[in-house]
Amino acid sequence: MTTLAAFKNFTSGLSEQETIMPVLFIGHGSPMNGIEDTEFSRRWTQMAKEIPTPKAVLVVSAHWFTKGTRITAMDFPKTIHDFGGFPQALFDVQYNAPGNPVLAKETADLLHSAHVELDHDWGLDHGTWTVVRHMYPEANIPVLQLSIDYTKGPQFHYDLAKELLALRKKGVLIIGSGNMVHNLRMVAWDKLNDTDYAYDWATQMNSKFKELIAEGNHKALINYPGLGREAMLAIPTPEHYLPLMYNIGLQTNKDEVSFFNDKAVGGSLTMTSVRFG
Repeated sequence: MTTLAAFKNFTSGLSEQETIMPVLFIGHGSPMNGIEDTEFSRRWTQMAKEIPTPKAVLVVSAHWFTKGTRITAMDFPKTIHDFGGFPQALFDVQYNAPGNPVLAKETADLLHSAHVELDHDWGLDHGTWTVVRHMYPEANIPVLQLSIDYTKGPQFHYDLAKELLALRKKGVLIIGSGNMVHNLRMVAWDKLNDTDYAYDWATQMNSKFKELIAEGNHKALINYPGLGREAMLAIPTPEHYLPLMYNIGLQTNKDEVSFFNDKAVGGSLTMTSVRFG
């Protein structure tokens, strides 16, 4: 798939399927999960074997915060190393999956509640490639990113996600990549290697989020400040939480819900991930 004609032929083959693709929320955690053999990365690899092979992957990453909504629309998105202070081996990674400009345009056209700009400058940030390279190491499936408009609240993103349902029906795997509990300022750096170490408030909120997701209580998840002080400790800034709005927005009443990688790291982060469908 190296020519525009090939992309067009590929996209025209995305007819609706009898069964729709699952949707995944993935707690991506440290960029080092991108190159290390961890219990988290191993589970990502296994998940790819458990779900149908997608026609394409669309990721909403916590690390692409923009004014307005954008979608990557280049033939071959670059690998972005948007971090510092890590080993050179992490910076050396190149995940050379193709993009799909035609699918990007079709996706933009689906989103009527927002003007979507076709972006040719971004690429795949670590919220995307650190996960997807474990799932699809051959880099032979088109990968696109949809940005998060930082000027909008959770309800906007939840509503926007509903307009993407047609992609699930055409075999596109949609991933929200963030962390439900994500407070870097309170990380216990000396406890990073302690298995499942968590502050009481982090455990409490992780359990509450799981309970609300399992119940399908989207209203409470959207209005998370109403969940109290513990919720604000879990989500001091919204970027790692907002990808979850796309997952619950895409949930149908036929989707079974299951959790994986349900562990805490460093006291104030959780890797808890969700499969819908």
